[in-house]
Amino acid sequence: METVQLNITGGVAWITLNRPEALNAWTREMGEDLRSALEHAAENPEARVIALTGAGRAFSSGADLKAGSERGQDGKPDVLTPLRETYNPLILLVRTIPKPVVAAVNGPAVGIGCSLALAADLIVAAESAYFLLAFVNIGLALDGGSSAFLPARLGHARAFELAYLGERLPATKALEWGLVNRVVPDAELESEVATLTAKLAAGPPGSYASIKRSINDQLYPRIEQQLDDEALLQQERAGSDDFVEGVLAFMQKRSPTFTGN
Repeated sequence: METVQLNITGGVAWITLNRPEALNAWTREMGEDLRSALEHAAENPEARVIALTGAGRAFSSGADLKAGSERGQDGKPDVLTPLRETYNPLILLVRTIPKPVVAAVNGPAVGIGCSLALAADLIVAAESAYFLLAFVNIGLALDGGSSAFLPARLGHARAFELAYLGERLPATKALEWGLVNRVVPDAELESEVATLTAKLAAGPPGSYASIKRSINDQLYPRIEQQLDDEALLQQERAGSDDFVEGVLAFMQKRSPTFTGN
């Protein structure tokens, strides 16, 4: 794997998004590498806990808009295929792996990168980190399961605030809102997560699997269908003029002018 690193030590599978030069922006290749790493960690009995983090100064800046997008037969962007074939299966895997999953958010967690962090069981963030659901800023809908994870973690009011306004949520405020479990100084993130995952790795795997399954049954009983619903809505938005305008504005570093088309 070129875009993801996997290291299993002390009962912990450390999975690191490894495109630091692009702030760990997602490409189809990175999605496939991440899914492979997760599947390996899920099947490996030596991995009793999974920790997700990013190389460099970002957790993930979201989809790599500069890499372009796949195109359908009609010439319009095809986001449905990569969501269904790559991204949604790996998000579902994070939620259903019968092992604790901890997100170590070392910097910006944006778009699908934010969704990945929200899919984890526990989130530990560095003080400099922030969370941003930037979909609305380029005329898109939510994806990566965030339409399920946001209300489950935050409730109605704050879920809509994050989704509608597309503004950064600093780590300290994310802790205040209950989005994350812990916030620590940047220099202490790795040691904090190492201590937390070591404690989990020494615990009873069967208990964790049962706890995760019962909480999933309560909070996310239709997560697989929700992911597909998001993908279909996202495909609708990807074919809109507003999405084209949103991406152009992003590339040109200006404010977009949305028309509703």
